[in-house]
Amino acid sequence: MPPSCCLLLSRTRSLAAYVVENASMPKLVTVLRPEKIEEQARYYIQSYILYPAGAIGLVCLIGGVGSLGYQLLVNHTYSWLTFLTSSVLLAVGALCGWAHARYHRYLFARFPEVYAARMRTALAQRSKKAKPEPEVPSIEHPGRSFVTAISIAGAALIFGASAAAIVRGDLDPLPALLVPWAAFYWAKLFSWRGVVV
Repeated sequence: MPPSCCLLLSRTRSLAAYVVENASMPKLVTVLRPEKIEEQARYYIQSYILYPAGAIGLVCLIGGVGSLGYQLLVNHTYSWLTFLTSSVLLAVGALCGWAHARYHRYLFARFPEVYAARMRTALAQRSKKAKPEPEVPSIEHPGRSFVTAISIAGAALIFGASAAAIVRGDLDPLPALLVPWAAFYWAKLFSWRGVVV
């Protein structure tokens, strides 16, 4: 081969090596459509909020009503005062559950991408392949700094009402603890009716 051809061939090879080393394949970027984000958010709410709320609410309801029946039939301490106290506990639990569900519905309406990202994170944790965890978008809205304090105040209200019923002797400890939580979880469950289910 003449020297000019060798020089050209070596430059071509070095150019090809340079292109192969420095070239990268174009990356596919998946852009989620709004309806896909809302679908994932709905699935997250059904799987991680509503199904557990229904199951926990059912257990609390069976335990609470069963222990009220035990108080009526075995202890013979069920009275109108017991009925009124258990009704107030139901109302307190339902009010707190309704408020909690309203906040979650607000987040679903304003920030569905948060629930969709949580769903993708949950699916990534279940899969065998090591995938980078998707970023969960932050929730920024007026009053965000008060959400934790309001949730703690709601739980304190439920536990305080239960403690007051136990201390006054109106209810046995088991129904006093289970009845408001049954109302809390069932109110959360029924507050989503027509939105997700």
